[in-house]
Formats: sequence, structure tokens, C-alpha cells
Amino acid sequence: MKDLTDLQARRERLVLDHFADETKQDFDAVLGTFPHPHYELIPSGEVHDGIADVRQYYIDTRRAFPDQRHEIIQLRHADDSVIVEFWLLGTHRGPLKGIPPTGNSFRCRMNAFFIFEGDRLVCERVYFDTLTMLRQLLVGVPAAHVGALVGSLLGQPSPAHAPEAATA
Repeated sequence: MKDLTDLQARRERLVLDHFADETKQDFDAVLGTFPHPHYELIPSGEVHDGIADVRQYYIDTRRAFPDQRHEIIQLRHADDSVIVEFWLLGTHRGPLKGIPPTGNSFRCRMNAFFIFEGDRLVCERVYFDTLTMLRQLLVGVPAAHVGALVGSLLGQPSPAHAPEAATA
């Protein structure tokens, strides 16, 4: 294995601390890993920018998954980033964007790109398969309710609130 440069070692330490502090739910420490916190969740198109917005993201996700944690699979270095492949795990104990708690657990493989300018973390960009997570969270939910729950997750109105189709 190739030895890390000093810059790579500093970046790696910051990323590992970031992961550990997220699991401990020490959000002040996590926010402190960025000069300006910025998250991009690629599957949903969500962007959380700034201390208040990112803190609210942490609060909302930990309300939904109070036991959320990570298992790192692999960590790699690129010119401007640290790329982490990991399992995200948790139990759905609180509301998640209109989906009431199901009590189901999930395990979803993810990739996070921690983008740096020098040794300053400027963005965490996360990629994952939403269907993998939803399949696990919605186990046992009556089929008649799944469409409305998924629609609420996607920000779409439920059929009861959808505008009537135009007639030709």
C-alpha cells in the first residue's frame, strides 16, 4: 500500500473524525470539520448549505433514525477528495419526510465524496440507491399506503390532493 502524503493523512484524519462525530451525534464537532458546511444528497437532489441548514438536516435524520451509524468499507484518496464507501445503518423510529416510523431497520451501501480545497473540507457529496433503503423501510406497510408514502418522500401530492386531470 502506498504511503499517504502529509496532506492525505490530514484529510483522512478529518474524514474519520467527521464519521465518528456523526455517530456520536456531536454535531458541533461535525460542523467544525467544515469552514462552511455543505452537503449534497445526489439521489434526492437535496442540498444543505450553511451551519443552520446542515444542523437541521442532522436533527431531522437523527429524529427519524436515532441509532444511525456507519461501517466503513473502503477509504480512497483522489487529488481533491477522500472517497469513502460505507454501510449506513439505522432503525426508523421517527418521521421521515411524511413517512411515519415503521420500526424497520435498514442497511444501505453508500459512497461519500469529501471534497477539499487544500486541507479545507468544502463539500460532502453522498450517493446511494434510494430504492434499497425504501424497500427495507417499507416492509410490512400495506400496499395501498406505499404509493402515498413514496409520493410524500418525493414531494408529490397524494392522490386525494392532486389536481384533477384536465379533460380534452
